[in-house]
Amino acid sequence: MASAEALTFEKIWAMFQETDRKFRETSEQIKETREQMRETDRRMKETDRQISRLGNRFGELAEHLVAPNIKEKFRALGFSFEQMSQNIVITNGSRQYLAEIDIMLENGDTVMVVEVKAKPQQKDIVEHVERLEVLRQRADARNDTRKFQGAVAGAIMSDSVRNYAHKTGFYVIEQTGDTVKINIPNGFIPREW
Repeated sequence: MASAEALTFEKIWAMFQETDRKFRETSEQIKETREQMRETDRRMKETDRQISRLGNRFGELAEHLVAPNIKEKFRALGFSFEQMSQNIVITNGSRQYLAEIDIMLENGDTVMVVEVKAKPQQKDIVEHVERLEVLRQRADARNDTRKFQGAVAGAIMSDSVRNYAHKTGFYVIEQTGDTVKINIPNGFIPREW
């Protein structure tokens, strides 16, 4: 009977040692997996940063396509803008960020605020409406009675985004070859803030 007990104890001890070895292997694999996940996370953050930087570069390229002839394009529509500014950050009296403007055209009656994106999306148009509302409130606080209007410019513009921008009351500026055009459909009524 003693030999059967020893055999059972030896089997149990061997199983215990095998289980302990597997736990250690699993623990090592978990550690390796955590390290791989950390490295993957680090690489993804770096990739996101680079993509963001590349997206900003495309946006800058789109701005460079739009800005040179924008006053002339609006002049053809009857606007006479005396001043053009680019990349403006608007703050309140406490230096709190309110809005950023890609291109702003101004005269004594009208301020045209142009949002430039490489490929505008519907959310960009929604944000542009919010931006113009902020600018209108700021102008009202300063007794600026000029009317504010908006435009959305893009190197690549989908039909749905173009239609949404027009329905929202924005002029749409699109790339055509090596210049840009202002796309105005029949019956278009620009919104004023």
